[in-house]
Parts: sequence; C-alpha cells; structure tokens
Amino acid sequence: MKFFIDTANLDQIKEAQDLGILDGVTTNPSLMAKEGISGEDKVIAHYKAICDIVDDNVSAEVIAVTYDEIIKEGEALAALDAKIVVKVPMIKDGIKAIKYFSSKGIKTNCTLIFSAGQALLAAKAGATYVSPFLGRLDDIGSEGLTLVEDIRTIFDNYGYPTQILAASIRGPLHIIACAKLGADVMTGPLTAILGLLKHPLTDSGLATFLADHKKAAASITQQ
Repeated sequence: MKFFIDTANLDQIKEAQDLGILDGVTTNPSLMAKEGISGEDKVIAHYKAICDIVDDNVSAEVIAVTYDEIIKEGEALAALDAKIVVKVPMIKDGIKAIKYFSSKGIKTNCTLIFSAGQALLAAKAGATYVSPFLGRLDDIGSEGLTLVEDIRTIFDNYGYPTQILAASIRGPLHIIACAKLGADVMTGPLTAILGLLKHPLTDSGLATFLADHKKAAASITQQ
C-alpha cells in the first residue's frame, strides 16, 4: 500500500519523507490557501518545491471545469516535473480530459469520487488513480469503506490497472481498514500516518525496558 500525505505544508511533507515511507503527495486549492499560497506563480513555485522533496507522485489539481481549459492547465502542470499527476474533477469534461491525458502518457488522479459508477467511468477513461472520499461520505451517514470495497471488486473483475487512492482519511483506523480492503494508496494528514506508530503497550513496554536497563547499569556500577 502506498502512503501519500494530503497537505501543502512543506514541513509536514519533509517530516513524512524523513520517515522513509512516503510515496507521494496530494494537495488541492483549499490546502494551498491554508498555507497562504495564492496566485498562479506562487502555486506553481510551491508545486516545484514539493517535487524537490518527494520521490514521485505529486497530485496537482486543475481549477478549470471545461474540457479545453482542463487540457491547457493539465498539460502546463504535467510539464513542471515528471512527478506530477494531474488531478481532474469527476465531471463529464473531466472524463473526456482524462481520456486525452491517458493517450498522451500523462498520469491522472480523478478526484471527488463518491460512487462506484464514477470510479468505473474514470477507469475506462484511463485514469491512473481514482480518489474515493471516505471521510466525506462518513460525514453524511454513508459508508465510505463500502465504496472502496465495491470499487476493488469492480476493478478486479475486469482487470483495470487504475489504482484506488483512498482519500479523506481521518485517522489510523481508516488506513488499516483500507489496507484490509485492498486500496492501493491512502492519502491523509500527517497525524493519521503518525497515529499508526502509537500503542499504549509499546509505550509501557519501552518504559519497562529502559527502567530495567537503568537498574542493571546502576547495579554494575555499585559492584
């Protein structure tokens, strides 16, 4: 399972990269704005800075919603760095654009997936990734994990190479559940990833080991 971090914060991206388990980054206009990044030139420069940190897979989202503009913006983003994955919304013109990008060898991430049918269309168009939004479905009383399971079944039935990128991850339990269901990728905040490190028995066990070591060292010193 690939681990992506969903942020535009360079410090968090560096911390995740330093862990040695980071496979990519997803970001969007909202996350850019959260970091005070606005204006085309600054956004482009920020994408380049992210690409300088990570090894691969930087999802850069288009703002356009019409076919011609999506193509124009997506090609410009793809030209920034070979690591760029063009993030395209799940709309009619978005599907058409994904088909075009696929024919040109440009990697794509179809975002805002909320149904298996949407994921199927994106896969048929040749999307590299589809991003079902688990947390947002959970927020409205739907079951996000069921969507991941349905998409996995459909893709396996027909051998689609499109990867399932489980998005809107809220915590470590989401990550584990997605891994059990066979999601190819998860993307979430750094807190969700670091949450996998934690267990009270690990903390108490380490405290015991250190205390015993201290006692043993003190005993040796006294002899």
